[in-house]
Amino acid sequence: MTQPTYDIRLENVIKRYGDTAVLDGVDLTIAHGEFVCVLGRSGTGKSTLLNLIGGLDEPTSGEIELLGRRLGDLDETRRAALRAHELGFVFQFFNLIPTLTARENVELPLALCGQSQAAAQTRAQALLNDLGVGDCAQRFPDDMSGGEQQRVAIARALVHRPAVVLADEPTGNLDIDTGNDVLALLRDSCRSANATLVMATHSHEAVELADRVLGISQSIVTEQLR
Repeated sequence: MTQPTYDIRLENVIKRYGDTAVLDGVDLTIAHGEFVCVLGRSGTGKSTLLNLIGGLDEPTSGEIELLGRRLGDLDETRRAALRAHELGFVFQFFNLIPTLTARENVELPLALCGQSQAAAQTRAQALLNDLGVGDCAQRFPDDMSGGEQQRVAIARALVHRPAVVLADEPTGNLDIDTGNDVLALLRDSCRSANATLVMATHSHEAVELADRVLGISQSIVTEQLR
């Protein structure tokens, strides 16, 4: 059986909270290695879309396929395993564990995947070096700038070599110059790793870097022309 060339597929996906449709009839296919930006005002459903793709939430109706697996066919244990091994997440507020050093934060996904501590340390340090924050390895999040924390968060998202990276407003808590540096770094890192990147953002700089841009308005997802 031929493997699909896409990593993500949504078919007639509807997500309601009570009587309110946040997403209505979403049909979407994202190819392997693509960088897709999702634009929309706050509250339009960008985060909801990412959460559905990542199996963190379930649609009211419709089908979601991620890396050849229909999420509706998986129980929570198998969805969690899929996330741990195949997905990377980057968030607006970094979500680093404050009691762990930068390197320990980056090692965490590898520990969850069963890697040895020695291998995890080597891989984490190498990635921190690549992202320009190798000297932060033994520092705690509170001792780092916002840009440094987000670079560490990117390293954590990529350390286990995920097939898909989901980024939710990754520059929303950074100044413009730092945000632009982080955007380019995230795009280039995913390109180098041959990972698919889906980013919810307000940033028009991100639009210039993306392969494709989607917009969400009044619960409808549409392709945006640039």
